Amino acid sequence: MAVSSRKLLALVALLAQLAPANAAPVARDARAPILLDAQSTSIDLKTNSAVFSKIRISQGAMSITADQGQASQQRSADLYFENNVWTFRGNVKITVEQGLLLSDDAQITFVNSVLSKAVVNGKPASFEQTVAKTGKLAKGDAETIDYDAAKHLVRFLKNAYLSNGDNEIRGQSLKYDVLAQKVIAEAEEQNSQRVRITITPPPPKSQQPKPNP
Repeated sequence: MAVSSRKLLALVALLAQLAPANAAPVARDARAPILLDAQSTSIDLKTNSAVFSKIRISQGAMSITADQGQASQQRSADLYFENNVWTFRGNVKITVEQGLLLSDDAQITFVNSVLSKAVVNGKPASFEQTVAKTGKLAKGDAETIDYDAAKHLVRFLKNAYLSNGDNEIRGQSLKYDVLAQKVIAEAEEQNSQRVRITITPPPPKSQQPKPNP
């Protein structure tokens, strides 16, 4: 099925199951300790920048692993997470409260010692989440995925794909609002291409498995 209009803002129900049934903001506590471990590190004392190999960073439910992580220049090592942008490369895996991001590389912004934003790239980069209501794996991918933790918004850019395990939607650009449970595809972001939706009808009742006595 192909869908095209000036602005496609009504794709609400199709992939609503991508979010838990009672989605609510998750408190991100800047006071939670940030743990960092790595196989090796190289610190430039002149610029106070640091490169870590086989790195893992965690804070509460959030975690990041990658082959390499690099913190940009700061006044002191204690401020690497205060207001800073990290670059990660190779087998990047980011676990956040809304799901899991997998990519080849990523830029992650920390504000006040809390992950605020992640921009990941891959061939493709992917996002996945287990749907609480159905237990199915919801997933999406694109060349670039932009995750805004504060707004609970996931943007899929360039060859975007989303599925809730039953239905699928494809476009050049898709937005998924986790809390409002909305998928948004705006015409001006599609590069004149059409948004395509595949809906899989449920099997006839006669073919549905019967409950165990």
